[in-house]
Amino acid sequence: MNEKAARIPDRIKELREILDISALDMAKDINVPYETYIDYENGSLDISISVLYTIANRLGTDVTVLLTGDEARMASAAVCRRGKGVQIERYPGYEFSSLAYNFKNRTMEPLLVLLDSSKAEAAFVSHSGQEFNYVIEGRMKVTVGKTEYILNAGDSIYFDACLPHGQHAVDGTAQFLTIIQE
Repeated sequence: MNEKAARIPDRIKELREILDISALDMAKDINVPYETYIDYENGSLDISISVLYTIANRLGTDVTVLLTGDEARMASAAVCRRGKGVQIERYPGYEFSSLAYNFKNRTMEPLLVLLDSSKAEAAFVSHSGQEFNYVIEGRMKVTVGKTEYILNAGDSIYFDACLPHGQHAVDGTAQFLTIIQE
């Protein structure tokens, strides 16, 4: 895990304490069990992108602050050059790169994701909103609810993110663009 991503739990705890919010109240406010929230803060449990958004909203900050420790600065446009996205390693087998990390008050999260079929499949996730995946290279299996889809380069899928879902590379690596709308 990169250094910035490793510091996410510390940033959350620090902001929560500055705002004088108890861990118990924070857990209630973001609708997770207290034990789960404590695991988020001590770094023993990965925090999904959707939960990061919920936490950022509760703390009154932009998710960029939690991801990078810096404020998002751009209000009209934010360019992200090739290979310059903020790396987020939140789940084994997934390498995320945030492509709009520097845009203030964004309402969606575009991420470039690299999957490796040699790694174990991550547990399914669900979150509010909708999600779009576009395969750039390779092949991947996308499971939404109980249905599996095999997608090739150039294929895409749009789905209700409230349904349990997950992605996994088929035969090697796959790279895809995901856009998460909360």
